[in-house]
Amino acid sequence: MQQLEIAEQTPLDMAPVVLCAYELGDYINQSAEVADYLYWKNEVEHNPEVASLRARFNRAKEFFSECERFGRFHPDYHTAKDKVKAVEAEMAQVECIRRYKEAEEVVDTLLYDVSLMIAESVSGSIKVPGNNPLPSGGCGGGGSCSCGSGGCG
Repeated sequence: MQQLEIAEQTPLDMAPVVLCAYELGDYINQSAEVADYLYWKNEVEHNPEVASLRARFNRAKEFFSECERFGRFHPDYHTAKDKVKAVEAEMAQVECIRRYKEAEEVVDTLLYDVSLMIAESVSGSIKVPGNNPLPSGGCGGGGSCSCGSGGCG
């Protein structure tokens, strides 16, 4: 009888993996998407209108935080909340902020897609977290959840 040999598991040499990760990071950093993101980030950081709006927004948030401690029963709660929303609406009208947020979303999606490809190349059941606060699909938005079949809870 021939004896079956059981292959020993050897630890993964992380050096090549880390080198590939840095190389992939370099490719991503050299992409048009990241260049666009960095351009608009710089525009936001050096725009005097944005600086003024940011200061107003921070003051409005502080005022709302003080009111929020007492909840909607605080006499200024709704006024404070409305001030925060008004400044947010003003910020959404500034082109460089709007373009920055769009570019940030594009880069976030790119990084998520790359992470998903890597995870799926290892196993179809590995979950990749996203930045979406309202994930679509099962438990964590990873895609292969067994909640529908009673597996969660």
